[in-house]
Amino acid sequence: MHRILFRWLVGAVPVVFGVTVLTFVLTSLVPGDPGRTILGANASPAQVKALDTQLGLDHPLLVRYWDWLTAALHGDLGDSITSGVPVSDQLSSRLGTTLSLIGGAILVAAVAGVALGVLSALKGGWLGRAVDGIALVGLAVPNFWFGLVLMTAFAVQLPLFPVSGYVPFTDSPVQWFESLVLPVLTLGVPATAPVAKQTRDGVLTQLDREYVRVLRARGVPERSVIFRHVLRNAAAPIVTVLGVVVVTLFGGTVLAETLFVMPGLGGLAVTAAQTQDIPMVQGVALVFTVTVMLINLLIEVVYAMLNPKVRT
Repeated sequence: MHRILFRWLVGAVPVVFGVTVLTFVLTSLVPGDPGRTILGANASPAQVKALDTQLGLDHPLLVRYWDWLTAALHGDLGDSITSGVPVSDQLSSRLGTTLSLIGGAILVAAVAGVALGVLSALKGGWLGRAVDGIALVGLAVPNFWFGLVLMTAFAVQLPLFPVSGYVPFTDSPVQWFESLVLPVLTLGVPATAPVAKQTRDGVLTQLDREYVRVLRARGVPERSVIFRHVLRNAAAPIVTVLGVVVVTLFGGTVLAETLFVMPGLGGLAVTAAQTQDIPMVQGVALVFTVTVMLINLLIEVVYAMLNPKVRT
């Protein structure tokens, strides 16, 4: 485990640094002037220039990045250009929404994907072909289209869930759950497809192994053969696919939060990019990158626990 952690640190540091540099440069190259965006079209050039000077936007790009980096290493992500609120405060207030959305989508993808994969591997026939077809459709259907279908069906035609908004868990657990159902399904249902496909292939591969025939010959119950042996041996590649799914879900949160008007990090990133709020964009990119790297570390640890060859 120490070796895995060391290898993760060696790879994580340059990745985080590279993402912050790339995000800072690309955001700075977006056409427009943040000062003009804040003051409006009626502001004079002198007023815009004075605001740019006040915000430090008149400094060279390298100097501005160095100032941000040194402050970030001390835990200060700066203040929002548009609102003046500390970036860390806005990130912490919106992080719970995004984590709730991603956590629910992962749960849907994992439970439904593994269940469909195991069922299709055991039953075969039309069910196996159906899982293959669902996997292809799930990979091809855009999330935004699926979200609009869910919104139309279960928020407009059948008003079962709210069409937009988010209620914190501390305010009302029931309303919190209801506000998450449609956006979670928007991300989680399409993500079920690759998990189900990998589970089906992995279980079919393990069912052809010699140890399965030996266990059945010894009279071991079929349920124990499947869930204690077959599924456990097929779990390593499933965990890997789940890791890839989790990373893609972070990109999907931007769309889901915008579509369902949720106060999460994805919507915050869109708003900050539109107003050229560089500190806010940097903060969101940093949080997303660090979270993804931590998830990759967790996947490596779980993979090592499931596969003894990795530990040796």
